Amino acid sequence: MNSENFYSELPLLDNFIKITDLGNFVDVPDDWYIIVTDIRGSTKAIESGKYKEVNLLGACSIVAVLNAATPIEIPFVFGGDGASLLMGPSLLPAAKIALLAIQQLAKTEFDMDLRVGAVPVKVVVAANFPVKIAKFKVSENYSQAVFIGGGLTRATELIKDPVAGKAYSFKNKNNGVSPTADFSGLECRWQDIPSKYGEIVTLLVMVREDFGQQSHQFYRKIIKKIEYIYGKENSLNPIDRENLKLTLNSTKLIKETLVRASNASWLDRQLYLSKIQLETAVGSLLMNLKVKTEELDWGVYKDIAIAATDYRKFDDMLKMVISGNEWRRKKLTRYLEKNYREGKLVYGLHVADRALMTCLVFERNGRQVHFIDGADGGYALAAKDMKQRMQD
Repeated sequence: MNSENFYSELPLLDNFIKITDLGNFVDVPDDWYIIVTDIRGSTKAIESGKYKEVNLLGACSIVAVLNAATPIEIPFVFGGDGASLLMGPSLLPAAKIALLAIQQLAKTEFDMDLRVGAVPVKVVVAANFPVKIAKFKVSENYSQAVFIGGGLTRATELIKDPVAGKAYSFKNKNNGVSPTADFSGLECRWQDIPSKYGEIVTLLVMVREDFGQQSHQFYRKIIKKIEYIYGKENSLNPIDRENLKLTLNSTKLIKETLVRASNASWLDRQLYLSKIQLETAVGSLLMNLKVKTEELDWGVYKDIAIAATDYRKFDDMLKMVISGNEWRRKKLTRYLEKNYREGKLVYGLHVADRALMTCLVFERNGRQVHFIDGADGGYALAAKDMKQRMQD
């Protein structure tokens, strides 16, 4: 298998539960790199109300690197306040330029400090943290990378470490020349999405290392338990067709504008904002009227978008954003807490009344992914909750 095309040639898993079968995973090539982006002080930024900006920068990391890597397909995971991406050595120089541009954008437009760096796969593997990957077909338009082994987690720890991180962090050595990135495909045009049942739960679950090879059988039990409490597929997905609405609010659309027209003049930014307001108004009308064109049936576009959401994923731990009510959450919490007290797992949980959706749309009737997080902090605050349990 050619290293550069390694990910595109992986077989597709057709059911999420198959991620709990170790036989479906293969080792990532040892000449590849794990790219990590992460916002310093993201929890404080979120608590001050900047959760949408935090999500946006995490998505920016992915879209810019995907555009730099085109046409080669690479795996990635959205983490809420950052992202992880993996690639071969030939793609690293272009990815580095794109990520340095995002780091600069984060500082100048959003006053945030974005860590960017890359750790060689062979470094974490040598430290006994394997990087194993599988590929889950979420929809016709989106296939999701799934990781086990602990390698991604270890790479993130190295990038965040004040001392060790210096060896892996990217630095701008372009002698004053500003790096640039292509953000084509990034869209932030949906309103916050209210829960159809009252609550949006952002959940992280990590089985204790003591389970070894048996841990994935336990993950299977956990996933089955969540489905038993919340239901499957359509019930679990927090994005509901009736509650999915586009926004024309300029204060919400300005965030996309700040990214897509970051180097433009004030006038060009206003023109871009007006353009996406018009596109959004037309898109909303086409969906409401269920217009069919040669390229797209607008009456089913919401369904296409919902099918390509990343509301559940796995990168060294189970991560989900699910819709439910208080009764279901309490039942889930009792189950998780019991297993936590028995030393079997550690978990983090955050509750909101709505979800956020940030989109990468490369083709309206094709390649796209819609990143889901709980409002008001979602993954970042669930991670904070998990860390507190780890320290107990």
